[in-house]
Amino acid sequence: MTTNETLHLLTHHRSIRRFKNQSLDRDTIQTLLTAAQRTSSSMFMQQFSVISVTDPQLKQQFAEITTYPFTQSNGHLFIMIADQHRNEFIGEEAHENTKLLHDGDRSLAAFDDAALAGQSIVTAAESMGLGAVILGSILNDAQQVIDLLHLPKLTFPVFGIAVGYPDEKPNLKPRLPLESVHFENHYQEPDKQTLDAYDQTIQSYYTHRDSNTRNETFRHHIIHDMQVSPKKRSEILSILKNQGFFEN
Repeated sequence: MTTNETLHLLTHHRSIRRFKNQSLDRDTIQTLLTAAQRTSSSMFMQQFSVISVTDPQLKQQFAEITTYPFTQSNGHLFIMIADQHRNEFIGEEAHENTKLLHDGDRSLAAFDDAALAGQSIVTAAESMGLGAVILGSILNDAQQVIDLLHLPKLTFPVFGIAVGYPDEKPNLKPRLPLESVHFENHYQEPDKQTLDAYDQTIQSYYTHRDSNTRNETFRHHIIHDMQVSPKKRSEILSILKNQGFFEN
């Protein structure tokens, strides 16, 4: 398989949850944000924003929401925002109809833009020798995040990203076999034998990794996550609609 520095970086991604007690300087933060801004954007509408959480009290509240104490102490916390509010402002300023910004198409586009920009931050950070982890756990209480960050209508917190100087090097987590996620010309149903083999791979990984060992297969992991969810996550769809997204 072809390899180079970029491909090596992408194929050796690890989520980092333990950071050294060293803050990111302003130039590093600006570099990460510039990388995010250069990410592909649907129809060049640039329908995302990023909020850096630096206030100690706010960081403490995010640590409670995410259940990750490191968001309060080490590492820089970014919150990726799906943002059609800015575009609505532009439309209203020109006295134009902004109804389309609320529909499913433009709602998805805003979330796509925010997610893609977030991945650019992660990749850029790793290229600079930093570590990062994406925090979907901010959605444990989406409404509280909206309130804490004073998010207006047509904005929504997609996920957080903690970035810092890594203080750990976790084992590389095996992914599904390529044939399970890449198909040609049409969708293919999951293959039981392939999943059986992957279960063994994941079970071995969890048993032998350097920390937090456990006896679990991929199927067990998926089934558990299908049955258990923080209570307030069931409110996400109604909160999305209350924020003005997916109205039609």
